[in-house]
Amino acid sequence: MNYEPTTINDQSSTLNIANFIKQLHHHHQQSTTSFPDKEMAREFIDGFFGFLFIPETQKKLSEFEMAKEFESFKSHLSTLVYDVVGDGNRTQEIANKFFDEVADIYKALQKDAAEVLKFDPAAESLEEVLVAYPGFYATAVYRFSHQLWKQGVKILPRVFAEYAHSKTGIDIHPGAEIGASFFIDHGTGIVIGETTLIGNRVKIYQGVTLGALSVNKEAAKRKRHPTIEDDVIIYSGATILGGDTVIGHDSVIGGNVWLTNSVLPNSIVYHKSEVSIRDKNPLPDVLNFVI
Repeated sequence: MNYEPTTINDQSSTLNIANFIKQLHHHHQQSTTSFPDKEMAREFIDGFFGFLFIPETQKKLSEFEMAKEFESFKSHLSTLVYDVVGDGNRTQEIANKFFDEVADIYKALQKDAAEVLKFDPAAESLEEVLVAYPGFYATAVYRFSHQLWKQGVKILPRVFAEYAHSKTGIDIHPGAEIGASFFIDHGTGIVIGETTLIGNRVKIYQGVTLGALSVNKEAAKRKRHPTIEDDVIIYSGATILGGDTVIGHDSVIGGNVWLTNSVLPNSIVYHKSEVSIRDKNPLPDVLNFVI
């Protein structure tokens, strides 16, 4: 068997890799940031969502068993929080506070689900909304994440939010403030930025962006995203940008609208485009398409 002799290039490549591994090891050793276990985070979110909204029909739990399950989720969350906080007492405070708020979060989500059932003609039951609507799932994960965000936990809520994003295509930053009876229809492609303020009974369709006008890092602590007041409807593809942009209550924002200015209450804003429909026979002119 013949072996090729080691060349100078091979030795140089080996040395480069060794240097890179050395630098990477040093970087890892110097890092002070702790990260939550992403798989555990996903298990918690899906498990807790199911516990609250999708009871197993073949396995009806007693109240005692449900209480034990509730405590199990509390322990699960505590482990995730400890991974990023690193302090036992603070972890316990955060977990206790979160689960003290769960009843109110549950009530808020029931209102969200009822709003979907009320206004979506395709929804035939509350159970269908709970089980099959990605907008409701994304809203639920947002409300869980937002509670932790308010308690000063930052990385873990982002992990929850990105998991919901990967499952639904709906990207809601946990720092956003969203009022009662929130309704997402379809939802794919929705983006709601960190400093967005959304009032009550707001309805948003797929492809809507509530974003920032500037990505300047120096403006990170300022309000960068719009305010949407009560009873606003935003149709698919609309883009609303800027921290000073306010959409007044009871307004309707049509599809594909691009807004960087405020809108007065009770306004209708729409994008005007021209669509011509005609009989294709006979065609007096040859149609040339460039793709």
